[in-house]
This record gives sequence, structure tokens and C-alpha cells, in this order.
Amino acid sequence: MLHQIIKDEEVDLNKMELNNPRKRVAARGIVINSEYKIAVFYKALMNEYKLPGGGVEENEEFEEAFCREVMEETGCRVEIISKLGITEEFNVKSNFYQVSHVFLAKVVDNTQELSLTEKEVAEGGSLQWLSLREALKKMKNCLESLKSSPYDKAEDAYAIKFQVRRDMSILEYLKEMCDLVIKNG
Repeated sequence: MLHQIIKDEEVDLNKMELNNPRKRVAARGIVINSEYKIAVFYKALMNEYKLPGGGVEENEEFEEAFCREVMEETGCRVEIISKLGITEEFNVKSNFYQVSHVFLAKVVDNTQELSLTEKEVAEGGSLQWLSLREALKKMKNCLESLKSSPYDKAEDAYAIKFQVRRDMSILEYLKEMCDLVIKNG
């Protein structure tokens, strides 16, 4: 089961401790279509590639939040295949702690109608369907050229780097699982 921890020292800073951080619970994960491509949300303005997902609303189950976020960001209704685990982000520079419940899902209906916020539209948000290898490559390549969002001070390049590293760890976990299945037949 996935349990990935992302800390400042893995992104760029020396080890520090959080002091009464803002906390957020989220649901996110991997969505696979019938061609075995992975849904990746791209924000052109920041050069950010991310997996679908977002915050869990009050009285919302993790699975429900994941399916809602996927519908908003991809236009797809999904069936959850499994819960992969969790990721934790300890972002001291932003004084922020987030735990994300991570799922693997398959598309059951693609409406091709994204429900993007004004901010996501302004940031050049779009959906891309990529192979696992392509998704990992684009995420790795974007790390050095991330830009801050002019629409959200909380989304500076440093915070976005946390998000990309988190999502890379989720994709790397899937790759390890696939490699094990292939190796063991």
C-alpha cells in the first residue's frame, strides 16, 4: 500500500518543523481510459502537470470526493478499482500539511465536458491523456520550469513543486506495481 511522505528537504530546503500548519484532506489519483492512457491535468501558465483530485468537502466520503474531482477536471465518470494508499505533504515554507487519499479508477463514461473554475481556465487548464511513461516524463521535465500562479498566492512555484513530486510518487508506485505483475507473470 502506498504511503508516500513529501517534505521540504526533498523539494529544496533544509529540514524544518511545521508550526501549527494549515491542514487539508484531499482525494486524488490515477484515472485510466480504455486505451490505458492516464488522465493528466495540465496548467500551461505554470507549466504544471498533475493528477486529478482536490479537497474533500465537509461530510463527503473520500471516494465521493475523488469521483467528483475527476468529473470536474476530466469530464469522466469513473469506477474506483482500488484505494492505493495515502500521501502526506509537510510543506514548512507554506506552513501547510495535506494528506491525500489516493485511488486508481477506470473511465466508465467520458462526457468530454470539463467543469473548470475561472482560475483553472485563466491558468490554461486542459486535460491530456498520456501513457504512464509520458506522464512521468512530463512531470519530471516540468519540475525545473514551474511558475507561480498569478491568481493564487498559495500556489507559488515551490508549492506546485510539492504537488508535482507527490503526483510523480503516485505514478511511480503504479509503475512499480505494473513491473511486479509483469515480472511475476
